[in-house]
Amino acid sequence: MIHTLRRLASGLLVLAFVSAVTGADTVGELLPSTPGQVRVVALGDSVTSGSNCDCAAFPQLYGDLLHNRSAVPVTVDNQGVAGLDSTGLLQQLSQRDVERSTKAANVVLLTIGANDFGDHHDDVTSGQCSGDCVSDEYEQLTANLGRILSRIHALRGDRPTTILMTGYWNVFKDGAVAEQQYTPSGRIASDQLTVRTNNAIAAAASADDATYVDIYTPFEDSADITALLASDGDHPNAAGHALIARLLLAATPNPLPTSPRQGG
Repeated sequence: MIHTLRRLASGLLVLAFVSAVTGADTVGELLPSTPGQVRVVALGDSVTSGSNCDCAAFPQLYGDLLHNRSAVPVTVDNQGVAGLDSTGLLQQLSQRDVERSTKAANVVLLTIGANDFGDHHDDVTSGQCSGDCVSDEYEQLTANLGRILSRIHALRGDRPTTILMTGYWNVFKDGAVAEQQYTPSGRIASDQLTVRTNNAIAAAASADDATYVDIYTPFEDSADITALLASDGDHPNAAGHALIARLLLAATPNPLPTSPRQGG
């Protein structure tokens, strides 16, 4: 009994020391990833969270693929939230649990932007909206993407971080559902907005040290995009999530960087 109490006391002293050094005040505080370990945090909207798909979402599939390729432990924290837009993600990055997960992650998956245009869904998909009707939202998204990346770097400090930013196959519905619900001009307008959104995401990645991962081309060039989508036409199904995971793995450096990032 005395030995047990001594071990418990020693453990509490160690915990107190770690808490003092790291600023942690909870037992569950995450520490930065160590050599030979990969921690992935997935940030984004309903695509990330796996909405409307009774399947494993792409972040977990990606983690499994990365583990199989690297033969090192990989943990995945999926922080995706259905309906999240870029402003919401900025706010989320100030929430304590997301801060901790991002600080500890040496791989960050980022999928955000489609919901920034949700208020103009009907205008766009009916073909009544030109680019001017979403100009304010587009400017806000462009600014927010830069702020999101800056926030991630601030949380990570100088630790090496691989940031993979996906685009979208469509910011709204696609495939058979879109053909049924949208006018021909609306489908064209939705596609044009998607390309514009992807360009903003790619530009943000290029201006940073992030990597843009093209989702649009593999989905749209598939034999049947409907086969990659859930029944709502708005989210990936199991095949779609598996495709995104493979695209992310292909864009991941092998091996992952081990030196501090350079530049801003």
